[in-house]
Amino acid sequence: MLDPATLAKIENLEVRARTVVEGALAGLHHSPHHGSSVEFAEHKEYTAGDEIKHIDWKAYGKFDKYYVKRFEEETELRTYLLCDTSGSMSYKNDKGGVSKLEYARTLSSAIAYLLLRQQDQVGLVAFAERLRAFVPPRSRGGHMASLLEAFGDLEATGKTDLGLALSYLSEVAQRRSLIVVMSDLLLTTNTTRGTDDVRHLLRGLRARNHDVVVFHLLDHDELTLPFDGSTWFESLEEDGKILADPADVRRAYLKEMAAFIEGHRQSLAEGDVEYHLVDTSRPPSEVLLEFLNGPWRQVLR
Repeated sequence: MLDPATLAKIENLEVRARTVVEGALAGLHHSPHHGSSVEFAEHKEYTAGDEIKHIDWKAYGKFDKYYVKRFEEETELRTYLLCDTSGSMSYKNDKGGVSKLEYARTLSSAIAYLLLRQQDQVGLVAFAERLRAFVPPRSRGGHMASLLEAFGDLEATGKTDLGLALSYLSEVAQRRSLIVVMSDLLLTTNTTRGTDDVRHLLRGLRARNHDVVVFHLLDHDELTLPFDGSTWFESLEEDGKILADPADVRRAYLKEMAAFIEGHRQSLAEGDVEYHLVDTSRPPSEVLLEFLNGPWRQVLR
């Protein structure tokens, strides 16, 4: 599994995506929608209104009760990749790391490559303080090239308004979909929606029967505050900077960061939204493998 810095040296994003996928577990998906199909799922006791043609007469002969066969219908999966392109996503450490946007671009491309290989539909929504790109979900030949071109044009600038992108998607995604969010979740304070609103919107999408996955991308520096000596900390989204000695603030900072992460983890778990904290020094293949082995494997396996 190649580290992010090594992967970033592969300029061809499609080759990079394929490299990540080949380092992870790939598989087929099945829909939870039930109907007539070749793959049997389970029995359920007959109730008024069930299709008589699905009664299992062998089960009736054995148990003297009516049971109906239920099936899993293989179907096309529709996925929306939401990519944060705000200024804070441009941060990368000075130890040969990659920016959070570059990491999001690599991981999103790998997921798109995997799904399109299975003939599923994939689309892209890029956002900052406004929507910056929208590629409708498609599975036709050549769609990967359209996605890669859009990914290649993304730049990390401006403020963050994840709530705007989620509100837009709630209108666009009418049928059940997989929604994958790539963001550091560092919201600009003066945008229209705060952290609680964003969590509510994510949980609302899940309540509407979408599968929602959040990849919380943070640089190793943001997770550990490893700096020494007096340091200028400058905002990447708003005007302002502050001089501080990391040794004096590290304990308080790490406490706040832990609360920030745990707040997202708990709130999203309560809404059945899948949450992955990602240190961008980790190999993307490793993160993708965890994703494919996660609790939503009944949709993609």
